Amino acid sequence: MKVAVYARYSSDQQRDASIADQFRMCRLRAEKEGWQVVEEYSDHSISGASMIQRPGIQALVMDSTRGRFDMVLAEALDRISRDQEDIAGIYKRMRYADVKMFTLSEGEISELHVGLKGTMNALFLKDLADKTRRGQRGRVEAGKSGGGNSYGYDVVKKFDGDGEPIRGDRMINAVQAEVVRRIFRDYAAGKSAKAIAVALNRDGIPAPSGGDWGFSTINGNPKRGNGILNNEMYVGRIVWNRQRFVKDPDTGKRQARLNPEEDWV
Repeated sequence: MKVAVYARYSSDQQRDASIADQFRMCRLRAEKEGWQVVEEYSDHSISGASMIQRPGIQALVMDSTRGRFDMVLAEALDRISRDQEDIAGIYKRMRYADVKMFTLSEGEISELHVGLKGTMNALFLKDLADKTRRGQRGRVEAGKSGGGNSYGYDVVKKFDGDGEPIRGDRMINAVQAEVVRRIFRDYAAGKSAKAIAVALNRDGIPAPSGGDWGFSTINGNPKRGNGILNNEMYVGRIVWNRQRFVKDPDTGKRQARLNPEEDWV
């Protein structure tokens, strides 16, 4: 039995060693069963919620059609994917290529595993998102940042007595703060966003992305509250839940959608 091993990790609580650990455990099982490991595939620090931007799983699916292996071996089904549609699609492609799927946690994968585990993983992702949002809302209502960062501020990394990170604190970055003040002064003096961007680039001041300043970086979008001039954080007001992000099922990229104003915090 020729076997291909797949491993993945995504969260910041895991690391590259997690991939090595998954490979090691799968090799041990293969050796015990008398299987021959012929290929190893992995995706490092990539979410299991979508397979579109995962080169490892894409290569595995492609190679399955070429007869390079008879079975896919992984630590658990959620290592392969947490998305119901993706799990079903991968399983269907493996069946078509006459390739079995086997995990250390579930054993040989069947339609029952695909249905039940796919539903459980979808519920896990929703529960994780709900918990994350509850935590963000609590931080915002305590006067802290709900997540992310704005130009002119640095994230404060602190830990409590149990070693858990204290989230939501920010401190002013003195150098960037002076750039923010300059932008507001110039705009108040009548300069356009384009003229301000040109001047900042001429003076060699890097933009938030590290590249050149552009019109949109200065002006942003008033409805979305982004850009330097439209970010209310610069007047001490944190607005949370102004928008949400949904993942495009075709590209895997996140798209911003405005929330109703009554949902803003």
